[in-house]
Amino acid sequence: MLNWRIISKIMGSLLWLEASLLLLCMVLSICYCEDDTVPFLWTILITAAAGFGCHAYGRGARNSLSRKDAYFLVSATWIVFSLFGMLPFLIGGYIPDFTNAYFETMSGFTTTGATIVDDVEKFPHGILFWRTMTQWIGGLGIVFFTIALLPSLVGGGGNIRVFSAESTGPIKTKLHPRLSTTSHAIWMVYIILTVACMFFYNIGGMSVFDSINYAMTTTATGGFATHNSSTEFFNSPFIELSGTFFCFLSGVNFTLLYLTVSKMKIREFFKNTELRFYIFVTCTATAIVMYYLMVYNDYSLWRAFRYGIFQVVSFLTSTGLFSDDAARWPHVTWIVLGICMYIGGCAGSTAGGNKCIRIVMVLKIIFNEFRQILHPNAVLPVRINDTIISPSACSRLLSFMMLYFVLFLVAATYFTAIGVDVINSITLCLSCLSNVGPTLGTEIGPTMSWEELPVTCKWFCSILMLVGRLEIFTVLILFTPEFWRNN
Repeated sequence: MLNWRIISKIMGSLLWLEASLLLLCMVLSICYCEDDTVPFLWTILITAAAGFGCHAYGRGARNSLSRKDAYFLVSATWIVFSLFGMLPFLIGGYIPDFTNAYFETMSGFTTTGATIVDDVEKFPHGILFWRTMTQWIGGLGIVFFTIALLPSLVGGGGNIRVFSAESTGPIKTKLHPRLSTTSHAIWMVYIILTVACMFFYNIGGMSVFDSINYAMTTTATGGFATHNSSTEFFNSPFIELSGTFFCFLSGVNFTLLYLTVSKMKIREFFKNTELRFYIFVTCTATAIVMYYLMVYNDYSLWRAFRYGIFQVVSFLTSTGLFSDDAARWPHVTWIVLGICMYIGGCAGSTAGGNKCIRIVMVLKIIFNEFRQILHPNAVLPVRINDTIISPSACSRLLSFMMLYFVLFLVAATYFTAIGVDVINSITLCLSCLSNVGPTLGTEIGPTMSWEELPVTCKWFCSILMLVGRLEIFTVLILFTPEFWRNN
C-alpha cells in the first residue's frame, strides 16, 4: 500500500513552496498598488495552512519513497498545485467560475498555454505574473524544481524515482551520480536562457515587466502572454526572431546544452541524432509554410520567413505564442503545423509533444523491420548516438505511441459528439496531449480563447493536459488494479 504519511509530509513542503511563490506575486501587487494584494494574502494563508496540516500528519514518517509512492506523489502534486494555484483567480473574482479557474491554472502548470481569458490586459500585474510563474515552474517540472531547492526532501532513492516519474522522454540521462547536482546544472541552463531571453526582449523594446513575463513563458515553452495579441502586439521583427531563437533552444535537450557549453564540444552537439532530426523538421516545415504563404497569401519572402519560422518553432516546441493569425493561412499549413504539434521538441527540454527522440526510434524500428525481412537471421539493434536501445525501452516506446493514439481517438470522438467541429476536435486533442495551447480552425483558432467550450470539455481537456505533460504512463498507471494491490 501507499505510504500516506511520507506522501503527506512531502506534499506539505511542496505547498509551503507554492505559498512562497505566491508571496513573490503579492509583493509585486503591493509595489503596483493594485487590488490583487488581498486575494494573494488569503491564498497564501490557505495554502500555508494546508501545507502545515499535511506536514503535521506526516511528521515522523520514514523519509523513503517506493516506486508507487513516487508515481502517486507526482500526479497528485500537479493536481493539488493547480487547486491552490487557482485561488487568486477565484478569490479576486478575476476568473469567478471554478471550472475556468482550474482550467487556466492547469494549463499554466502543464505549460499548455490554452486560455479561457478573452482580455488578459484587464488583469493586474500580480495576477499576470502568477500566470507566467505557473508556466515557468512547470516547464521543467514542479517536483524536479523542488529537488533542486530541497535535495534532502526525499531520501532513500526517492529522488530518482520521482525524477523517473516526472521527466520527459524515453531515455533518462543523468549528468552526475547525485541527482541533486544534475538538477542544479539543468536549472542553471534554464535560468541562463531565461535571463538572456529577457535581455534580448528588453533591448527589442519591451518594458521590464513584459520582458520578464515573455522570457519566462518563452523558455518554459508555455505561451501565456501579457497582451491579448501575444507577440503580435509589439510588431517587432527583432522580438519575433529573438523569441524564435530562444524557443528553439528551449526545445533542445538541456543536458546536451549543458554538456556542450561546459565542455565546449560544439561538433558533438551537432552530431546528436535527435538534434539533427529536430533541426531537419524545423527547416522543412518552415520551407513548406513559406512556400504556401508566398504563393497563396501573397506574402513577400521576408514576411513569409518572419511569420513562418516563428509559428513553426512555436508549434514544434509547444510554446503557442503567435505573431500572425494562422487560421487565415492555407489549410495545407495547418497540416504542417499539426504535424509539428504532434512531433514536439527534444526529450529533456521544456517542449511538449511526442519528442523527436521517439519519432527517430520509431523510424529506426521500421527500417530495421524492412532489413529483417530481407535478412531474417541478422541481429539489428536500435542505436541512438552509438547507444543500443534495450528491447524493453522499444516495447515501452510502442506502448506509449499506441496509448497516445487511443487517447487521441477517444478524445476527438468525444469532442465531436458534444458539438465541436471536426477540425477543432482534432487540434484540441493535439493541443492538450502535446501541451501546445493554440488550435487551428475557425471556431477556436490560434488567437481565440477556449471560453466557449462546454464545461465537460474543459475538464476533459484539463485531464488531457496533465496526461500529456506527465507522458501518459505516470497518470494512467494509477487507474490499473495492479497499482493498488498490496504487494
